[in-house]
Amino acid sequence: MSIKGSIIVKKFGGTSVGTTDRIKAVAQRIIDAKNHHDNIVVVVSAMGDTTDTLVKLTQAVASQPSSREYDALLSTGEMVSASLLAMTLIEMGHPAISLTGAQAGVITEQHHSKAKILDIKTDRIKTELANRKVVIITGFQGINQSNDVTTIGRGGSDTSAVVLAASLESTECEIYTDVDGVYTTDPRKVTDAKKLSEVSYDEMLELASLGAKVLHPRAVECAKENNIILHVRSSFEFSEGTRVKELSKMEVNKPVTGITVNTEEAIISVLDVPDHPGAAGTLFSELGKHNINVDMIIQSVENKDANNISFSIQQEELENAKTVTQAIATKMGARDILVTTDIAKISIVGVGMISKPGIAAKMFKALGDAGINILRITTSE
Repeated sequence: MSIKGSIIVKKFGGTSVGTTDRIKAVAQRIIDAKNHHDNIVVVVSAMGDTTDTLVKLTQAVASQPSSREYDALLSTGEMVSASLLAMTLIEMGHPAISLTGAQAGVITEQHHSKAKILDIKTDRIKTELANRKVVIITGFQGINQSNDVTTIGRGGSDTSAVVLAASLESTECEIYTDVDGVYTTDPRKVTDAKKLSEVSYDEMLELASLGAKVLHPRAVECAKENNIILHVRSSFEFSEGTRVKELSKMEVNKPVTGITVNTEEAIISVLDVPDHPGAAGTLFSELGKHNINVDMIIQSVENKDANNISFSIQQEELENAKTVTQAIATKMGARDILVTTDIAKISIVGVGMISKPGIAAKMFKALGDAGINILRITTSE
């Protein structure tokens, strides 16, 4: 059986499916869309804080859980929400089927916890669509070539949805969340934040990578590569959201598009590293081998043939990063390592800043006027 017409991909986040009442509301929203469009694929996250609860369970039984078993456990969260949504739709008289990442043909690399999607074999999805079913797929997961379940990192359901949209040749992917679009900053923290009707891929990628929680950076990157418009919308109201797409320079008329705050970073400093060529390369190569993402890097001025090297990482990777860094520091003959966690990273983002001098000075003055000390400064393109 062949599919007639295009395919719409809709992704619903954890808060959107956080309770059975919300799942019923999502089901009604899908039914309303089905009245106007035949082919709907839905990607769901785990309900509410389910993933956090599962992570705590692993910590209760193992100090360093097996990565294979860790992924096997965490993948169950999305299975619950997908099955419940499918049951709800069927109960409401609309054919539906839930598919795990493996059943949907999501093939990943061998790595666990942060596996990248290599391919999606869409035959099963298209067969179910041809049978006029709403296809509900678990986000955040796939299967590797050893037939083991893998997960693709926190926030990976966004990425799953965009990669599925690309594989199914959709031109737009709808991301439903607990806010009604992308704002100039977090509206839950700053009440006069403004909603943006459009954001460029590059600005959204920067905002997402610097701490804006509304979209995952890998999802934005994939959307840009495949020219898929991301439509960020609210699960709880029917207003127009924000479209993330390619914008011309003429459409970008403001120096600053948004401000992000990330309170979940930590700084690791390696003290008195002997000043030998390749020391930094050795350290960061080892961190890379352990799949630890490093953000800002600063090396101090040489002092008595030794340097201090400090870098920032996400706090969720801190324990692993400390273990790796301590081992390398000892091997290199460094004096010690120091960890700082009580920090926040504030970033201003906008492609228009490159042609408007003085923006950084305004930011630093505002922080200074508020009595806030600056530990690190970094810039990007």
